[in-house]
Amino acid sequence: MLLVVGLGNPGKKYSGNRHNVGFMAVDALRDREGWPDYKEKFSGVFTRGMAFASEVVALRPMTFMNVSGDCVQPAVAFFKVAPAELVVVHDELDIPFGEVRLKFGGGHAGHNGLRSIIARLGTADFLRVRVGVGRPPPDFQGDVADYVLSDFDPSQRAEIPGVLSRALDAIARVAKDGPGAAMNTVNTKKK
Repeated sequence: MLLVVGLGNPGKKYSGNRHNVGFMAVDALRDREGWPDYKEKFSGVFTRGMAFASEVVALRPMTFMNVSGDCVQPAVAFFKVAPAELVVVHDELDIPFGEVRLKFGGGHAGHNGLRSIIARLGTADFLRVRVGVGRPPPDFQGDVADYVLSDFDPSQRAEIPGVLSRALDAIARVAKDGPGAAMNTVNTKKK
């Protein structure tokens, strides 16, 4: 089983934010696989079905980003998921917009959703699907938090379906080949 968690903030005003690309990814997975509507549980919403030749649970924490672990930890316990079977999809400032990278373990790099999950699980040993949102442009008015809590610009919005497809392909590789081999494939720069 895989538990795929998409990070974001609940509420319509956040739905198009860069910080909500994790929500967008699990929604795309649910839509692509034709899974049932979300059910409320664990201070979040989840759905489940078969994908990537495995049983998969897709979870969206409704706790707000900074306390995502308050949803993820009870879900991990309920579904008896080992940390290595947890896949967290999140926005990543240090990766250019549109690129997708996999990472197993490591720190939170200032991402408060990851910080909360690591604190609640007591381990950082889970897989992250890092969806690049890039750094704020030089003319951006505000700080980094303002940037991730702003919507993708129109040209980026047009590219989001392809970005989400790459994120789902990365998860499929993890399910098929395991984290190590998937990272070698997904993280290799195309020539």
